[in-house]
Amino acid sequence: MSEMNGPFTGGPTLNDGVTMPWLGLGVWQTKDGEEVIHAVKTAIETGYRSIDTAAGYNNEEGVGQAIRECGVPREELFITTKVRNPDQGYESTLKAFEVSRKKLGLDRIDLYLIHWPVAGKYRDTWKALIHLQKEGLVKSIGVSNFQTHHLQDIIDDTGVVPVVDQIEFHPLLTQREVLKFAKAHDIQVEAWSPLMQGNLDVPLLKELAERYGKTVAQIVLRLDLQQGVITIPKSVHAERIVENAGFFDFTLSDDDVKAIEDLNQNHRFGPDPDNFNF
Repeated sequence: MSEMNGPFTGGPTLNDGVTMPWLGLGVWQTKDGEEVIHAVKTAIETGYRSIDTAAGYNNEEGVGQAIRECGVPREELFITTKVRNPDQGYESTLKAFEVSRKKLGLDRIDLYLIHWPVAGKYRDTWKALIHLQKEGLVKSIGVSNFQTHHLQDIIDDTGVVPVVDQIEFHPLLTQREVLKFAKAHDIQVEAWSPLMQGNLDVPLLKELAERYGKTVAQIVLRLDLQQGVITIPKSVHAERIVENAGFFDFTLSDDDVKAIEDLNQNHRFGPDPDNFNF
């Protein structure tokens, strides 16, 4: 993995040779139009180069507009989007991809993900992603919310290992099994809802924030980095977007990392991929 030398430079090298930034802006639940345009432009002005959206977020057009207007060359940005659950399946994924590409106004997507492992469909969806990559329309392909058995299925089926598995990951949900499998197969783990959807009122995290002179959010995001996990905190507030990038100038001790990991309760703020009404 690349040196962790700053929030906006370097990042892990994925199993296909592409480098992805450690930090990105998530835009889940960010309204299309002014809200998402402002958030994305603010992030890019701050120095962020990775933006994570999805067809299901209904804000790809705003993200695309912000990318066009931000003043940073397209090749310096890393844009992720995802195929919606209703669009899964081989042919329907290819069509859905074209819709996303047009909305974003991009010739090529940097990372295209299967949003959820829809039973009976995600294997064919994965084959469609492989096709899109072979056609040069997508630089890298991966998955989101896949448990180890879903990952094993698509690897067994195609021999193609996803570069990324984007999962709910935070101090109350440490996903040890997925992390272990990902490491063994050279899959990069990426955290969504790293800040527990704002549920940061945890005594240990507050105590550590005080001790390190950091915010609770910065403590949690630093933990992600030290565990080799890409992180994409979501915010629409300029000061938070800036603040969330401030976790590269300190290091948590091994004891403190262990203490945070011990907070795990296997608690999800989002749906369970194995028990989700797709």
